[in-house]
Amino acid sequence: MINLFQPRTPGDPQHIAAVKRWAADAFQLTEETTVMVTELRCTEPGCPPLETVIALLHPQAGTRQHKVQKALCDITRDDVLALTATQERRTHHEPNR
Repeated sequence: MINLFQPRTPGDPQHIAAVKRWAADAFQLTEETTVMVTELRCTEPGCPPLETVIALLHPQAGTRQHKVQKALCDITRDDVLALTATQERRTHHEPNR
């Protein structure tokens, strides 16, 4: 059984900083946007054991969250770039309001 409250080792600070930079570059973020990177455990059926959430918090535009079905230490620049392609597909397929 997984203890969800078990202390975890914090990720590699240099890799976390790199993931944040990749997200800022990929999404062309301004300095007003805060990037948070969090690794989460999932115990639900069909869910990967670890996933990483990249949250983009902007004071006026709100918050956007992107999930990568990998542990934080395994995320690459290409994984982050793939998130922008997913976002573009969603944006282009949304109905006009």
